[in-house]
Amino acid sequence: MRKAERLFQIIQILRRSNRPVTSAQLADELEVARRTIYRDIAHLIGQRVPIEGEAGFGYVLDPRYDMPPLMLTSEEIEAVLLGIQLVEKLGDPAITNAARDVISKIASAIPSDLLPFIAEPAVGLKPGEITNGATFDTRPLRRAIRDGRKIQLDYCAANSEVTHRIVWPVLLGYEEARCLLIAWCESKKAFRHFRTERVLNLEVLEETIGVSKRKLRQQWLQWRETELSRLRPTP
Repeated sequence: MRKAERLFQIIQILRRSNRPVTSAQLADELEVARRTIYRDIAHLIGQRVPIEGEAGFGYVLDPRYDMPPLMLTSEEIEAVLLGIQLVEKLGDPAITNAARDVISKIASAIPSDLLPFIAEPAVGLKPGEITNGATFDTRPLRRAIRDGRKIQLDYCAANSEVTHRIVWPVLLGYEEARCLLIAWCESKKAFRHFRTERVLNLEVLEETIGVSKRKLRQQWLQWRETELSRLRPTP
């Protein structure tokens, strides 16, 4: 790793941590000697980067410090590219196009010496079929989640029974070959996971769910933890 990349990564590590980071932790993540970290920290402080702390205690970065958002490292670029390849395998056209737009924006903003990492990345997925063969348009669902609006849908269960539901959407989840709408169902008075390929008709209602998105998600997370605990085998 070049020194410039290492200095940038030190700042990134300090910025994402909510507690002091020791020189040993920095050296371990960056795979360099601790004395290299000491020199790098001294260099950053000399460049007026607001780092506080000392060897043995740990270092913290003033939370008010910021950097241009697209000063990416080669590893960060490759992580984005790998994520885009994973997104493409989900088979959601709208999300796939959005992911491709992201990499186009990155390519137009990064320095020219980083462009080869986009053209010839060191990471990649095994070529294969799209895992989610259904081409369900998730855009209305995602808008409803963002806007906190109820959804009315006709749903075909595994036994072919069709039910009419009004649900409060929480999240769109992807599980192997399936896209799942996670929502609170008004008729069942409980959280349910709906497979999008079984949704026959869907309408986003004007009526809002009446609960903050954060609170609804917290309730779902608590429900999920309860369900997982119930399914765990007893010792």
